[in-house]
Amino acid sequence: MSDALRIEGVNRRFGDRQVLSDITFDVGSGRMTGFVGANGAGKTTTMRIILGVLAADSGTVTWQGSPLSKEQRRQIGYMPEERGLYPKMSVREQLIYLGRLHALTHERAKRNAADLLERLGLSERAEEPLQQLSLGNQQRAQIAAALVHEPVLLVLDEPFSGLDPLAVDTVVSVLRERTSAGVPVLFSSHQLDVVERLCDDLVIIAAGQIRATGTRDELRSRYAEPRYELRVDGDTGWLRDHPGVTVIDLDGDRAVFDLAGAADDQVVLREALARGPVRAFGPVVPSLAEIFREVTR
Repeated sequence: MSDALRIEGVNRRFGDRQVLSDITFDVGSGRMTGFVGANGAGKTTTMRIILGVLAADSGTVTWQGSPLSKEQRRQIGYMPEERGLYPKMSVREQLIYLGRLHALTHERAKRNAADLLERLGLSERAEEPLQQLSLGNQQRAQIAAALVHEPVLLVLDEPFSGLDPLAVDTVVSVLRERTSAGVPVLFSSHQLDVVERLCDDLVIIAAGQIRATGTRDELRSRYAEPRYELRVDGDTGWLRDHPGVTVIDLDGDRAVFDLAGAADDQVVLREALARGPVRAFGPVVPSLAEIFREVTR
């Protein structure tokens, strides 16, 4: 994986408050990188430093190995958490306008706007002022605005906020087209289930510090506890008396348990099979929410 964008050793203070401490992570070409953390963790400040809206007190932001220039920053597609489009201008008109601001020809901006409006399900609302659209459709328009000038990098702050599941799938499909073409995408979200489903890589930040980075599978492996789930036709209560087993959760035909010392999962499975049909047995894969709680507590 090539690292198109690298944030290294970035620090930032506001007055006497340290808001970012030695922030370091990569965003790879053609990768969806989820950037997650609680409110106030430092996500938006980091994104604004990438864009050059804020200056870092120290540290670097590089693009393909070189310092990110003003001209390269103009080629970033940015979506702020706070909607920033013109409320009284029609959706189509402002998409074309924004494309022209990024030096596209009128025809190219018009073509890109039409394509995005179609892909994002906004064609029928294209001539309406933004303020007349629902919040979900305004969010789609904001995403279209970040994409219309054919950016080489996408930085999206809460792009899925206010979207229903079908709209999320639509937006993801559009973003996946960009990553398939090699465009790196850095996005933040409080919706950890959405992040878990979408991201290739994950960056977890808490109190201005990076707590974990890696692919989904790497983080699951790193923070997975030796925990198993068993589902049977009968009752799993016998597990309480099995040597080396510590029951974490037990509800009739389902149990989650740890194994200690030399205890063998296959021995547990054989005993379960001797007692009747086994419907499911295997290691428990931690969810992103569980990993997040583990690394930020």
